[in-house]
Amino acid sequence: MADTFEQASFQSKKRNLFVILSGIFLTNALLAEILGVKIFSAEKTLGLAPAQIPMFGDYVLDFNLTAGVIIWPIVFITTDIINEYFGKKGVRKISFLTAFFILYSFLVIFVVTKLTPADFWIEVNAGKNNFNINDAYSLIFRQGLGIIVGSLTAFLVGQFLDVLVFQKLRKFTGEGKIWLRATGSTLVSQLIDSYLVLGIAFYLFGNWSFEQIVSVGTINYIYKGVIAIILTPLLYLAHGLIDSYLGKENAKRVTEEAAGKDFF
Repeated sequence: MADTFEQASFQSKKRNLFVILSGIFLTNALLAEILGVKIFSAEKTLGLAPAQIPMFGDYVLDFNLTAGVIIWPIVFITTDIINEYFGKKGVRKISFLTAFFILYSFLVIFVVTKLTPADFWIEVNAGKNNFNINDAYSLIFRQGLGIIVGSLTAFLVGQFLDVLVFQKLRKFTGEGKIWLRATGSTLVSQLIDSYLVLGIAFYLFGNWSFEQIVSVGTINYIYKGVIAIILTPLLYLAHGLIDSYLGKENAKRVTEEAAGKDFF
């Protein structure tokens, strides 16, 4: 009877853990996709002059990033944690679910921006410069087809690559060297993700030059790689908390089962 109760308690904790991790993953992935339409200058944000690094002849490289990368490291850290405790099947499940909600969010935003604005809302926000808040609202929130296709494609490709590389490295490292498989999988997956999303969204569907794609993509990738390394202690902290929550023996059993699950 006691064993049955302990098993039920463990399964409940395991489900709760997956729900919490999935919530963190989904929320940050969704926010990153919506916020990603803005390109900001890292140098000017920090009060510094643009780097102006010579690149591609007359083209110069500045530290311009998509706003979505600010919280994107949380996504791939959570990916690695889900991968560690729930395997490739767990990552696949939350990745497809997140992709669905991202698409759903874009559709809802598109419909909302098509609604006819109330006259008083336009008037009270017009100010002295006759500012049209509805145009600004639509311009900010409505993302083009290219951004949607690019975001979803890069997101899914990046997630699958992260999962595969993570599991390959786990077979090599065993239970130890969490930092190696987490950082290694991130560096490989984000190398593709950083350029793929920009290439589809702003090169194939937009009017960016190849040099701009490479420039922004390179800075995004460098940022993601550096942050992934910096946040390594956070990864170990998360593992410690989860192991304490599940219990050392249960946590070990869960990670061993996760490592043995097939992705396809």
